[in-house]
Amino acid sequence: GGVLGVLPGVIGLIQATEAIKLIIGKGEPLIGRLLLYNALKMEFREVALKRDPGCPVCGEHPTIKGLIDYEAFCGLTRGGEAETAHSEYDLGPQEVKRLLEHEGRAVLLDVREPHEYEIVRIEGSTLIPLSELHLRANELDTADTIVTYCHHGQRSLQAIQTLEHFGFKKLKHLRGGIDAWACEVDPEMARY
Repeated sequence: GGVLGVLPGVIGLIQATEAIKLIIGKGEPLIGRLLLYNALKMEFREVALKRDPGCPVCGEHPTIKGLIDYEAFCGLTRGGEAETAHSEYDLGPQEVKRLLEHEGRAVLLDVREPHEYEIVRIEGSTLIPLSELHLRANELDTADTIVTYCHHGQRSLQAIQTLEHFGFKKLKHLRGGIDAWACEVDPEMARY
């Protein structure tokens, strides 16, 4: 399995060439045609594509007429100064710091992979990778407040869904993950 390493480079160059042809208005772009490339045989084939009258984008009665906000569709945030959608579980880095300093039974749960944990971690955190959480949820106490975190905040939200499935109720997550913690709480912390 896998991809021959040079293959993405070859295809990328072809795509760049097509973009340049469209921008400068020269040459014959691959519009309406499919280019097939077999790197092992060093063979190119071209297939003409017919328009599908039932296509939801370009058919006779299109139902898709514009682009979607892909980041919002995937539940991603744009970071930086952009507004982010906050969930009921969100706590910012300073809020998590206060919670850990004042809440006696708060558990900081790192759901990143072990190799990430070795790079940098928040002192006192417990590592249970998201990929193992469904098998190891019994290592946690449902009476505790559990604050999940990962690198940027997506996996920690998934961890909350997993923990809810196992009956946990007192759940929060570190918005922006350990990266936000490094920026706002501990600037000396390594970042990756």
